[in-house]
Amino acid sequence: MSNLATLPKNGSLAKTNRTSNFPSLSSWFDDFSLVDFPSLVTSNFNTGISLPKVNIKEVADAFIVEMAVPGLKKSDFNINLENKILSISAELKEEHENHDEEYTRREFGYSSFKRTFTLPETVNDSKINASYNEGILHVHLPKKEEAKQKPPVTIKIS
Repeated sequence: MSNLATLPKNGSLAKTNRTSNFPSLSSWFDDFSLVDFPSLVTSNFNTGISLPKVNIKEVADAFIVEMAVPGLKKSDFNINLENKILSISAELKEEHENHDEEYTRREFGYSSFKRTFTLPETVNDSKINASYNEGILHVHLPKKEEAKQKPPVTIKIS
């Protein structure tokens, strides 16, 4: 028996078993979409920020967190550290108001996200810094001196 992974129309990864005649649960929902509903229902519901993607890498002297969050300003972010838990969040509120002869139209927008990470004991809390450039938030988490990787040492045989 072989299990194959297929990519359904909705983009999620679903495992299907070739020997089974029953469709998987995810395939039942593949053809269901909000496109069938009137635009009144779908037009304003997907305007928030989705959970941003994060890359975390370890280098010799630090951990580096890179978060893809285009379209924001530095002032939109809140980065906090409490009890070895790093939280990164942003909150945006927008209000637009249009006036013409007989109608006033107001539209409100609100979006937010929050990501949290438990930091290892090896991070030097007092030297954490962050920068935001071209839609990428970079958080530099330096390691404590004793946790940094040391270069290899050649030991001479006597």
